[in-house]
Amino acid sequence: MAAGGLVAVAASHAATAAAGLQKVRLGGDATQTRIVIDLDHATSGKLVSDGSADGRVVLLLGDVTAGDGQQGEGQALVKRWLVDQQGAAARLQMDIAPNTKVKRRFLLPPADGIDHYRYVIDVAPLAPEDVKLTKAAAPKVVALRANFLPVKTPTPMLSMKRTIVIDAGHGGHDPGARGVQGFEKDVNLAAAQALKARLERSGRYKVVLTRDTDVYIALADRVRIAQRAGADLFISLHSDSGPNPEVRGASVYTLSDKASMRATKFVSRDDWYMKASLTGDRGVRDILFDLTQRATKNRSAAFAETLVSHIQDRTDLLRRTHRDAGFMVLLAPEVPAVLLEMGFVSNPDDEAMLRDPAQRQRMMNAVGDSIDDYFGETARLASR
Repeated sequence: MAAGGLVAVAASHAATAAAGLQKVRLGGDATQTRIVIDLDHATSGKLVSDGSADGRVVLLLGDVTAGDGQQGEGQALVKRWLVDQQGAAARLQMDIAPNTKVKRRFLLPPADGIDHYRYVIDVAPLAPEDVKLTKAAAPKVVALRANFLPVKTPTPMLSMKRTIVIDAGHGGHDPGARGVQGFEKDVNLAAAQALKARLERSGRYKVVLTRDTDVYIALADRVRIAQRAGADLFISLHSDSGPNPEVRGASVYTLSDKASMRATKFVSRDDWYMKASLTGDRGVRDILFDLTQRATKNRSAAFAETLVSHIQDRTDLLRRTHRDAGFMVLLAPEVPAVLLEMGFVSNPDDEAMLRDPAQRQRMMNAVGDSIDDYFGETARLASR
């Protein structure tokens, strides 16, 4: 290891005794670079990619909370790194130098005056036999023309951009509620497009719409769109309706406890932390699933409260603003999700507000502000 040992390069402001992830430290040189992740409890790691194929390391630490995430510039063989949340696991991603890979990794318990756990990852150059295997397994490159050198698409650089999936409720043959001026589905789509524009202007997010035209998308498919996108947040936009035209105001829903077990139908085959029982013990699987969903529900509730605090100055709210329900679009067990009822199309004032582009944009700006606030400073650059 290089003189000076490991250097702490980042620490989340949200780290607490229950946060799991405390800080990340790097040290070493071009012969070996060591990454140490300080944790407040034991964990098991799953190495998804060792970096030998494309220079990207992906490691999952089960039952670890990453808070708002951390990232930093690298050292020696590590170019850059970030840690974010992936379901019930903390996900470490690293870009490493060519012809290197993760050589070893292990967990150290508290010892010798150190009162916390440390997950250690060593990155080192490939051995000669590894280089031969890597070249043999490498995909063929494609020559654009005979006069050009062969090229292949490089792995994209790591990014802390959050993926936001916006769901415009209803659509196609499912029009939703009817107001005096038209159907709910059109209001929902217009609001989704306004929110997408607001988020993309910041440059901080990758935004996915479940629909961008007047088409019908099955509820289960909306959930799977969020899962396939690796969504960090799912927000479903709706417009309420009721028999009393005097009732108006927005409300926010998160998943109810009674509906929680219905979410098992959306467990992905790749969710190793939910299907990690080597013994086939159903009780173990149920515990792993519960841990995942409990963390997701907590994050959903946290975002719901942040959302309410931002929109309350832009629109009226129902007296009991934060509610729970078993809506199918909230069922993804690893994706924080809320359903926002933006107002009542059965109320003339709410419908006028939702159909006015300027007022609708102001409300979606408030929703965008709540998303900014929820994720906080997602890019936590290294500080020594």
